[in-house]
Amino acid sequence: MAAGAAVVLAVAGCSGSSLGSDDEQSDGVVRIGLVWPTSNVYKTIGDDFARGWQLYLDSHGGKLGGHQIETVVVDEGNGRELVRPGIKKLIEQDKVDVVVGTISSDAVEVIHPETTKKKIPYVATGGRPTTISDVTWTWHTSWQNKDAGNAIAEFLRTTVAGPVYAIGPNYQGGWDQVNGFVEPFTKAGGKLANPDGKPVWTPYPNTTNFLPYLNAIAASDAKAVFAFYGGGLGIEFVKQYAQAGLQKKLPLYAAGFTTEGAVLQAQGPAADGVYSSLNYAPDLDNPANRAFATAFQAKYQTVPDLYNVTAWDAALLLDRAIADAGDSPTSESINAAIGRLGAIDSPRGQWRFSGTHTPIQTWYLRQVRADGRGRANVVVQPLTTLGQ
Repeated sequence: MAAGAAVVLAVAGCSGSSLGSDDEQSDGVVRIGLVWPTSNVYKTIGDDFARGWQLYLDSHGGKLGGHQIETVVVDEGNGRELVRPGIKKLIEQDKVDVVVGTISSDAVEVIHPETTKKKIPYVATGGRPTTISDVTWTWHTSWQNKDAGNAIAEFLRTTVAGPVYAIGPNYQGGWDQVNGFVEPFTKAGGKLANPDGKPVWTPYPNTTNFLPYLNAIAASDAKAVFAFYGGGLGIEFVKQYAQAGLQKKLPLYAAGFTTEGAVLQAQGPAADGVYSSLNYAPDLDNPANRAFATAFQAKYQTVPDLYNVTAWDAALLLDRAIADAGDSPTSESINAAIGRLGAIDSPRGQWRFSGTHTPIQTWYLRQVRADGRGRANVVVQPLTTLGQ
């Protein structure tokens, strides 16, 4: 997949002006900039995005909305250093008509003002940080960063018989994810086991030794832990949680990204029993997911994850929007068409955009279990619907 993510996909083989605004000439080719992490701690997630996106293209003749597309991939890295020149290149040199991708909040905060200023639709596949406001040109097929924690807060408050320890990485995405749990949990009367009553923040992205933090958790009066870590950090945190002897002593609840996709496979037995809150699981029983999961497993010989789905959904909504954007789609007409979309028939179940351009969708409590095919996040129960 690293090789696949680095090439231009579905190239039409022609040149010409960008589709740009409605009064510009169009060559009929839709140019899409893909921003995936192809290096650093979130590389496995970038591979997952690329798989979901490519599967959709492969199953639709390499076209979106009946149009040839050209895609150019730039590396998201850890979120800022590589994204700044990357988005500048996509806009100024490649003259893309749409930008798709990203996992980190840092990347969103860099890309969002640039695409908004240039009036280019930005279809984001990862978390929406709490720091952006004008979303006229920004659409998330994924989630708001606070949602995973928010969805499980009341469940933990009413289920765990005692205080909960909260921990996460020290950057915008970590603050949003963990505080998404802490704020509703404490507001409703829940108690944190952290000594000062505030979450612990670990240095990002360079924390590789979690043992001091895990020792502090063990020494507290916690009856459960809520954590968020993604990518390589998620692998290390869960492995070291088990190595510290906490796996069987203290239930670990997490924002679902902590045990998602290739991360779960790398965690291995250390992840067994971990609970998580997420808006997708591979065993969801609906027609769209049955078809998607079957096709995905046939192509990649593994079960799909949320990152595959949010990239698939980005391609799905662009397929519909470009088809509705006229014979010569432009950035402006594509953005307007996205705004007219109704329900998206997604593998996670039907969802539609809220007024803030994020999905209205169901969130689920999952647990890592053996499901006959290996290790998977299995749905335990629905938690809530967010995004209204």
